[in-house]
Order: sequence, then structure tokens, then C-alpha cells
Amino acid sequence: MSASAGAPAEAAGPPLRETLLSAGYLRLLLLSVLIGVPVALACFFFVSFQHELQHWVWESLPRQAGYSAAPWWWPLPALVLAGLILAPIVTRMPGAGGHLPVNGLGGAPIGPRAMVSVVLAALATLPLGVVLGPEAPLMAVGSGLALLAVRALRRPIGAKPTALVATAGSTAAISTILGGPVVAAVLVVEAAALGGPQLVMLLLPCLLASSAGALVFTGFGHWTGLKIGALSLPSVPPDVNPDAGDFLWGLPAAVLIAVLITGARLLGRRTVAFTARRTATRTVLCAAAVGVLLSAYGLSTGRSPVDAALSGQIALAQLAAHPHALSVGTLVLLVLWKGLAWGVALGSLRGGPIFPSVLLGAATALACAGLPGFGVTPALSVGIAAAAASVTGLPLTSAVLAVLLMGKDAHDQMPLIVAASVVSFVVTQLLGRKGRLAAEPQERPGT
Repeated sequence: MSASAGAPAEAAGPPLRETLLSAGYLRLLLLSVLIGVPVALACFFFVSFQHELQHWVWESLPRQAGYSAAPWWWPLPALVLAGLILAPIVTRMPGAGGHLPVNGLGGAPIGPRAMVSVVLAALATLPLGVVLGPEAPLMAVGSGLALLAVRALRRPIGAKPTALVATAGSTAAISTILGGPVVAAVLVVEAAALGGPQLVMLLLPCLLASSAGALVFTGFGHWTGLKIGALSLPSVPPDVNPDAGDFLWGLPAAVLIAVLITGARLLGRRTVAFTARRTATRTVLCAAAVGVLLSAYGLSTGRSPVDAALSGQIALAQLAAHPHALSVGTLVLLVLWKGLAWGVALGSLRGGPIFPSVLLGAATALACAGLPGFGVTPALSVGIAAAAASVTGLPLTSAVLAVLLMGKDAHDQMPLIVAASVVSFVVTQLLGRKGRLAAEPQERPGT
């Protein structure tokens, strides 16, 4: 390496070292670790309580009513109730229950007052089957608690350190349900689009907060024995090396998944326009429409509508453990009805967009797994990676998430996973450039 090439790096080194070793930044790192612990505890009780409510609504209550499983019409009253609960939260409370999920994974950091509406909206409606996940509410809770901790210091730390602490809180929260700090750290790196010293300064607090949070979250779950509801696949099909046939069918499947996810998001944007006026009434109508679509799945397949309701992490785990349990026709109907319900929910209800999209991607790819030369394990890998890349716009994060979900035997699937993430991301961007998703919807006042 020439002297001229090495000079800029050497010149850039001392400021970074001085910043990292400064008393203020070291205090910021310590604060990030301390924040990770209460954020993880809050997320643990949040997710556990949500899981218990979900179990009661969709399993215990139907059995008490004399059904072996939730009947096809079960989502109708459940979603109407969700809409009635959510409407006053969206229109009257600070924070409006959180940002619209069609706008992405998370919004700007929220304060403690707005956090109350986010928690109420999530705990009161997600267990009722609104076809959204807990990831966005958890990130909002993480940032709200982090900002509350900063206020408790009773001494200003500056706008940039405050924003960094809020980001660390969000990262600690999301790491609890995405398999630990690795995915959360990659998400921060890719979403921030930074490099050099700025990236290091942002990444270190987020890594420390998410590591401390993941440790507490996991350990507390083992200690209490409560279900923590993280996105995971306890059992996956046997690993096989992907061959030419898997790439031949897998990459077109990634394109199909990107088109489906993009179409559902477009429906979400149409729903935003629909609910812009008479928000309370139309929020209830949209929730009822979600209930109708979920009931249509149960009625058309003869199965419990719980397959299509909720966030999808439980259904995804069952699908991975028993990939042949559902026929191709049932998988197609699952993608149709759940996809429509998810699209409506994206623009009107509150929650996270990732978990349902991953199930939709996996179901779409598994429906294609009967094609000659397309294996079940490669199909599952393609479905997870392609759906996550399309909905988040973060192909690297999506590839890492798919690898971690597929488990210790995912090494052979990595080339296919990466290719599917990139293809899905590119297709989604091309559709957006053509104007189908180019314009992001504006949040309503108060969101």
C-alpha cells in the first residue's frame, strides 16, 4: 500500500480513537448497557402477556365455547372488537398508537407519553388477530424507555447522544425477538447507510444495548418458563445442497414474492387514503374487513382461521416443521386471504410488517416446491429471505435473518439466500421506480 493511500486512514484514526475513549462516549456506552436491561424486561413481559392473551382468544376461549379449534367465523367478532378498541386510541391519544406499518418497520423515536398509546394498541389488538407483528411496537417501547432514562438523568446530554440512546433502546428491543444482537446490529448498519467513524460510534452502543437485552430476555424466559414469542424455527427440513434446479425455480419464486409483497403494500397505501377522513369509523370498517378476509380463509379451506390470523411466527414454525401438512391449494389460499388481510391492516391498524410477510413468503415458496428440482429446504430459505428483503428494503439484514432462522445447517443455503434477497430487493425497487410504491404515504397528524 502506498503512502498516499495510507495517509487518509491514518489521519482519520486519531479523531475516532479520541471520540471512543472520551469520557462522554464511555458514559454513553455504559448508559446503553444499563438501558438494555430494563428494555429487555419490558419486552419480555410485553411479548409474554401478548402471547398469553393470544392463546386465550384463539385456543382456550373456543374450547370453552365447545369447539375443538376456532371456527371459520371467529375472526369476525374478534376483529370488530379490535377496531372498536383501536379507533379511540388512534384518534384521541398522544402518539396515535404508533406509526402506520405500511411506512416500514419503525418511525422516529417516540416519547414516554406516546409510548402509552403504542402499548395499549398492541396489547389490545394484536392478540385479536390483526395480522401484524410485535416488532414495531417493541421498537417504539425501546426508544420510549431509553428517552425516559435520559430524562431521569436530569442533565442534558445533547441532541445527537439522545438520538443515539433512543436508537440503542430500539435495537435492544428488536434484538429480543429477532434471534439476538447480530440481526439487530446488521439492521442498524444497513438502515443507517453510514460508514467510517460515524458507523462505529452508532454501532457500539446498539451492540451493547442489544447484547445486554438479549441476555436478560432469554435468561428471564428460561427462569419463568413463560413463552416469549420470538421469531424462531425450532425444527426445519433436513438441509440439502441447493442445485441448479433450486436456483432455476428459486429466483423466479423470489420475483413472485416481491411482486406479492409489493402489491399488498400498495393495498395498504390505498387503505391509508381511505381512512384519512372519518378515521375512527373507517378504522373499525377496515378491522372488520380483515376479519372477513380471515374468515374467508377458514371457510374456503375448512381449516381454523388461526392459520391466517395473528402475526405468523407460530404458523411459520409449524410450516417449517411440517412443510407437507398443507396442500398447494391451501397454501395458495393462505397467501391470497392473509395477503389481502395484511394489506388492509398495513394502512389502517397498528403493529409491525415483517412477521406476516415472512410467513407469506414462506408459504408462496413452499407452494412452488413441487416444481421439478425445487426442494423444500431451499424453498423455505428463498421465501424467508425474499419476503424480508421486499418488506424491509434491507437485503443484507434479510439474508442474515434467513440464515439464523434456518439454523446450524443453513450454510449450504447461503448462496441461494443471498441471491433471493438481492433479486427480491431489486424487483421491489424497480416496481417502486415505476411509481407503484414511489411515493410514501404521509402520516396523519398525531402519528
